[in-house]
Amino acid sequence: MMSGHETQGAGFGPQPLQTRALTRESGRARQLLAAGEWCPAAADSEAAAAVLDRLAASLPTRRPATARTSATDRDRRLQRLLRTTLHHLDAGTVSPPAAALLAGVARAFLPWHATPNPPGAAAAPRYGTPEGAADTPAVPPTRAGEALLPDLTALFTVLASTSLPGTVPLTPPVEPWEVWYAGRFRRYGRPAFGVWTAETVACPGCGGKAGPWTVSCDWRLISLGCPCGVVTHEHGLAFSEVWLPLPDM
Repeated sequence: MMSGHETQGAGFGPQPLQTRALTRESGRARQLLAAGEWCPAAADSEAAAAVLDRLAASLPTRRPATARTSATDRDRRLQRLLRTTLHHLDAGTVSPPAAALLAGVARAFLPWHATPNPPGAAAAPRYGTPEGAADTPAVPPTRAGEALLPDLTALFTVLASTSLPGTVPLTPPVEPWEVWYAGRFRRYGRPAFGVWTAETVACPGCGGKAGPWTVSCDWRLISLGCPCGVVTHEHGLAFSEVWLPLPDM
């Protein structure tokens, strides 16, 4: 598994790939599975199987293939992997260790949130856009992202196959975390295909929107603490809407 240091993209100089959380959680998952301390529930294995399909997806055969179509196909494969991971992370049905692992995968593949096909509305999330460069998104380090696939494929193969009929799920505890975040959180809705809504989350006590928030999470529930002293669990944010804007953890 690659470290969280800079990795080389194809012709674009060093690109940061945020793999700190992925390295930590994938290593922990392997240890727990090997020791028999984690027997995934059906929801965990179902999510793992869906992510595995994206990890193992082959590129389409094009004749003739050009450098442009090849690059687009490679990026689209990683983008679909990210979006599938986010779907199962935000569904809220997996166990805490599975959520932690999916969150690590999402953080690592965040550069493909809008590449090559950005969401079709201005209100859609803009994760992965560098600060001060809203109109010039970073080129994703595709080669570095693809280098993560073999190890992840092996891990998710085990996760997808360990929930056998008659197996009693065993879920190990996961340590909670707490960080400070000075900024705004946006809650997104998608009432129709291609239609997005967005709302900035405000403290129910003082109405403040910019924090600094105290963000606490036990991988089941996220709470936001405002400087005024009010702590709320009823912010309506999906897990990714909190996790992805935070600094690399």
